[in-house]
Amino acid sequence: MNKLHVEEIFDGISALPPGNFEDCAFTNCSFSGADFSGVSFEDCRFSDCDLSNVRLAETAMKPVWLANCKLIGLHFEDCADFLFAIHCTGCQLELSTFRERDLRRSSFTTSRLMETDFTGADLQEVAFKDCDLSRSIFERTDLRKADFSTAYNYQLSPEDNRLRGAKFSADGLAGLLTDYGIVVVG
Repeated sequence: MNKLHVEEIFDGISALPPGNFEDCAFTNCSFSGADFSGVSFEDCRFSDCDLSNVRLAETAMKPVWLANCKLIGLHFEDCADFLFAIHCTGCQLELSTFRERDLRRSSFTTSRLMETDFTGADLQEVAFKDCDLSRSIFERTDLRKADFSTAYNYQLSPEDNRLRGAKFSADGLAGLLTDYGIVVVG
């Protein structure tokens, strides 16, 4: 049986202790390239951590809060489905994938989600508050009632995604017209 870590604080570590984690905090940790397969994180917080290229096979994130973290090359679609939710604030989330992932309980604030793949994901009612979505992929994505009003650098096809009720700023409308070869001036 795996050890259960409850309400523990981990500061500046580079190797995850064996076990599962509930209400734990991780600060200034460097887990780049680590294997979190099968680990459960429930109501855990990561601050100023490097989680780049971490292996996430059947990792439970229910939910996880990430603040000012480096999250490059993560395959969130490999995580366990049950109660999956992440909340990113001030994160560098690049070259990561959420293919077919249910993200309705997640949030993204002041983060760089560059070249992130949301193909087939359910993002209903998710807000991208002040997020840079440069070269991110939205194909067959459910974006109903999603909020892009303060997001920028996104490009998505209204024909290839479900957009009813989604919010966009007037400045961001050009990101909806790229597939049509329309140039918006002014």
